[in-house]
Formats: sequence, structure tokens, C-alpha cells
Amino acid sequence: MTALMAFTVPAWAQGQPPAPTVLTVSVVPQFPAADIARTWGPILTQLSERVGVQFVLRQARDIPGFEAEVLAGTPDVAYLNPFHQLRAWDAQGYVPLLRDAELLTGIVVVRQDSPIRAARELDGHTLAFPAPNAFGASLLTRAQLVEVERIRITPVYARTHTNAYRHTLAGLSTATGGLRATLAREPAEVQAGLRVLMETPGAAPHPLSVHPRVPDALRTRLQQAWLALAQQPELQASFKAIPMPQPVLADQARDYEPLRRLRLERYAQ
Repeated sequence: MTALMAFTVPAWAQGQPPAPTVLTVSVVPQFPAADIARTWGPILTQLSERVGVQFVLRQARDIPGFEAEVLAGTPDVAYLNPFHQLRAWDAQGYVPLLRDAELLTGIVVVRQDSPIRAARELDGHTLAFPAPNAFGASLLTRAQLVEVERIRITPVYARTHTNAYRHTLAGLSTATGGLRATLAREPAEVQAGLRVLMETPGAAPHPLSVHPRVPDALRTRLQQAWLALAQQPELQASFKAIPMPQPVLADQARDYEPLRRLRLERYAQ
């Protein structure tokens, strides 16, 4: 009887906060909200079953709104870009748990019929980006253009990757900063109308991170369940769409601290 009573002492009585029963999940809005819900819904449903906690999707209207919520510590779990991760670590202590194995690169695309054949020819032109702090699509590409190509551009922000690609297709900008993964999700006619002009060097991609209020044991269960679900045939299309088709464990010091050397804050807002 004594052993049983010791085993069932509640966490709060041991000086620990009780484990949460619901965790909010916020996803950087690279894609339209309906697409995010369609991609993440099946994963979160099965994740809830495996972990024993209800994961509820919380969607921000745009990337700046998402960033503000993360910096305020609102979501328990966040899928965010590497620059957001640095800021979220500094502001709230968000811990990266998982990321994809493939490195992230930014791309610059132009219309298929554009006469521009080299990045330096974009000097003085207007380029569309999803948001100022979109990592691969904006920060990496702008740093590459300014620091390496030594050109000046006028950025405009279209709120999402989808909108940014259409800016260039419609002739509202000469080029768009994006990602191969987001371009691959566009309809065939959009992809056919654009041409990749430049690609940046690679960096660790978007992590799935947790606020430090999430208990360590729950973090471990989340990691284990996520890795297991990625192997389920019926969910592989969803993981590819995130995109995180090959998840691996993430580490702040190894994967994201080196990005500080790029001084990306010079291009952020």
C-alpha cells in the first residue's frame, strides 16, 4: 500500500507542474491556411493518440503575426524557420526537437520568358518575398544578393510564398525569393511559368520546437512519436508537404547557433 501511494503522488505535490492535457501548435504560414490544416490535421490526430495529449492547430493570419505570437510565447509547439528559432530561443527559450535531414536553401525565380540570366542582372529591380523574416525565401536570398552579388534590390512582401510567386507571374516584380519545396507545391502551370535563377548555400531547416513550459518527458514522447509517424505510409505525403519527409533530432547549438555568424538581423524587420 505504501509503495502504491508513493507511485500515485500527483506531480503538483512533488513541486512539479501537472502535465498539460492540451498543447497548441502554431505553424509558420508559408502556405494558405486550408493547405496547412489539410497537411497537419492527420499528423496531429495520430500524434495526440500516441503521446496522450491533444495537439490543437493554431493558425496565424500571416508570417509577421506568427512571429509575434511565438516571440510572446503563445504556442506550446511551433514549426518555425531557423531565424525565428534564434529569436524564439532568445525571447522565450523555445527548444528545437526535430528538423528535416535535408539542408534548406533559398531560391530566386523569374518568369520563364524573362531575359534575365544571372543574379547580378537583378540590380535595381523589384523582388517579391513572402515576408521580411522568411528565412530561406527572404533572409538567405537577400543576404546572398547584397553581400555576394553586390547588387541593390527593392523588396516587396506578399505575405505568403504562394502570393509571392504570383507577383512575378503577373509582372508585379521581376523575381521572387522562395524555396524549392514551396515552389514544388504550386500548381503545374505556376511551376511551368517560372525559372530558378539562383540558389543559396544550405542551412539547417525549419525545426519543430517546444516552449520550455512543456515537460522534458513530454518532449521525448513527442520526438519518439513524430519519428514513428513519419514511417507510416499513409502519412508520408503529409510529412513531405510540411516539408519534413526525413525527420531527425534537432539541436540548438549544432544546428542554429552557427547561423548567428551570418548576421541575418541586418536583413530582418
